[in-house]
Amino acid sequence: MTGAAVAVDARLAKRAGAGHWVRSFAAMLRWEVTSMRLLLPLIAIVQLLFGAGFVFGIGLLFVDIPARTALFLSTGAGVITLIVVGLVLGPQLIAGQKEQGTYDFMWSLPVPRSSAAVAWVVLNAIIAVPGLIGALVAGVWHFGLDIDVGWDVVTAVSFTLVTATLLGYAMAHAIPNPQITQILSQLFIFLVVGFAPINFPPENLPSWLVEVHEWLPFTHMAVVVRHSLTEGLVADVARSYVVLSAWAVAAVAVSVAVVRRRG
Repeated sequence: MTGAAVAVDARLAKRAGAGHWVRSFAAMLRWEVTSMRLLLPLIAIVQLLFGAGFVFGIGLLFVDIPARTALFLSTGAGVITLIVVGLVLGPQLIAGQKEQGTYDFMWSLPVPRSSAAVAWVVLNAIIAVPGLIGALVAGVWHFGLDIDVGWDVVTAVSFTLVTATLLGYAMAHAIPNPQITQILSQLFIFLVVGFAPINFPPENLPSWLVEVHEWLPFTHMAVVVRHSLTEGLVADVARSYVVLSAWAVAAVAVSVAVVRRRG
């Protein structure tokens, strides 16, 4: 084997394995954070105000809110911030990349697509978690709630955020027209806030809609997070984790299909 061939093999080896993946992830996360360095603090603050403002705003509409309802509202507002960032804001940012012409450049970078996807999830976590904290602090302050943070809170929040982000990621990459992506993301806001039992108990909805939500991810996102933050409000979360896992796997499958199609 010649020296040139050895050098080529060495360069190829550097582009494979765990080390290359970690370097790629760090580079993509740095790229995402740097490209949004001016907007990132503002977006995080907006999410914080959104979570807290949602709780305060609904609280102002009613003079006397029962403790159980207040728990649903406060924990649900936090879940909505996670969903909105992953399923609404994330796709809108990707649509913006397509319109600005940076999307194709991102696809041309010699990094594993999985590292780029994980970097995107971490970026969404940086944006979304302040909103969750803001909603919970507002609930404790305004309603005097007793939030019981469980050992599984990290798992519950991670499952919710990852599933929502992967769904938004798959939608944004699978739909070529960025305007359609933006329209659909706005539709999700309407669906999640108004017709998903996140801020209110499922029994408030018609029975047929409750059955529909048993197969959609939104209710189960609220269930796992609420179980990790309250005592006795949610009984069983096993099925919710199974449903969320199924939706996450489906989103990954769609994303992989898009990657192969572009490749």
